[in-house]
Amino acid sequence: SRMTKALLEKDGVNWRQKLPPIPTVPISAQTRWSIPSAGAPGANTPATAPRGEADQTAAGTERARTLKEEGNELVKKGNHKKAVEKYSESLKLKQECATYTNRALCYLTLKQYKEAVQDCTEALRLDPKNIKALYRRAQALKELKDYKSSIADIKRLLKTEPKNTAALRLLQELNRA
Repeated sequence: SRMTKALLEKDGVNWRQKLPPIPTVPISAQTRWSIPSAGAPGANTPATAPRGEADQTAAGTERARTLKEEGNELVKKGNHKKAVEKYSESLKLKQECATYTNRALCYLTLKQYKEAVQDCTEALRLDPKNIKALYRRAQALKELKDYKSSIADIKRLLKTEPKNTAALRLLQELNRA
């Protein structure tokens, strides 16, 4: 309570906002301090989830979602470069299909087609039938003049959504190329 009083005097009622972020404990250190499971006396195996790790994961997931939303707002404003940074930060915390496809959209806009293909491939690893990932990868492959692979992605997409007009339009363009 003496610290609180001192901080109140120094920084006012908003003293908590001025504190630096609490550093996270690395997972390797957490497992070192975990308690062996009760089922095996003397076992050297770490407990399933050291206290706080679940909270940390939830906080990481929440932070990833916030970063993704910030990226979405930047895309709406047309700032694709900054959006890529937000999506990249988000993906470090949580690999999510939608974040990869969103970043791929930015890469397409920035004419970074190889990066767009990589992101779509990662998204498809997480969700093999993702329509946006297939469509955006097909777009990027078309720009890289890999028409065969682009057509293959569009055909895969059309198996799931045969009436997808954007995909049908792109397939027509590819057949003309």
